[in-house]
Amino acid sequence: MKVYGMPYSTCTVRVLTTLAEKDEEGYEIVPIDLQVGAHKSPEFLKLQPFGAIPVLQDGNLTLFESRAIARYVAEKFEGKGTALFGKTVEERALVNQWLEVESHSFNPLIEPLVVQLVFAPMRGKEPVESVVKDHTYKLEKLLDIYEAHLSENKYLAGDFFSLADLSHIPYAFYLINVAKKGAPFTSRKHVNAWWEDISSRPAWKKVAALALTKE
Repeated sequence: MKVYGMPYSTCTVRVLTTLAEKDEEGYEIVPIDLQVGAHKSPEFLKLQPFGAIPVLQDGNLTLFESRAIARYVAEKFEGKGTALFGKTVEERALVNQWLEVESHSFNPLIEPLVVQLVFAPMRGKEPVESVVKDHTYKLEKLLDIYEAHLSENKYLAGDFFSLADLSHIPYAFYLINVAKKGAPFTSRKHVNAWWEDISSRPAWKKVAALALTKE
């Protein structure tokens, strides 16, 4: 099994964290450095026609889009490590529901913040303050909904850690721990408790250490 990407990439990190939660070490990371244009090479574009990372190769299967890869890993190693879809059909349905929330509601708000506050300065650019202000406000409103939900549930899908919680970690980590702009999370009691819990997991700590060394 090969994972094409870079450890500092939020989407690559999503895949690596899923593999870590499944206690799976039988894979190789193939570096695809966006900064030198490796993702635009003809060889890589044969694997990923959109030129984005990560890509997973597992035997004859080539798969791109980090959320699809994470689901595949969680299902392929279902009997190993953390049960990331829960243990019942109902629990799986709730995990999938919150995965949709992450993809369609959470990510569109937090990704531009991380781009502006973390990755733009890395490239010598100034953050666009109007984007930061607008997306911070919208993220706070969204996390008000999370706060109410997490006041009655330890994790997003119930009382068990799942792929839905995991999928929130990469961008939240960069906003909270790298940009140091985590107030939308830390100022909400139950959201903060949830974040402290999921970001303290051994699998995430292992991957985060790798990501930060490559930042």
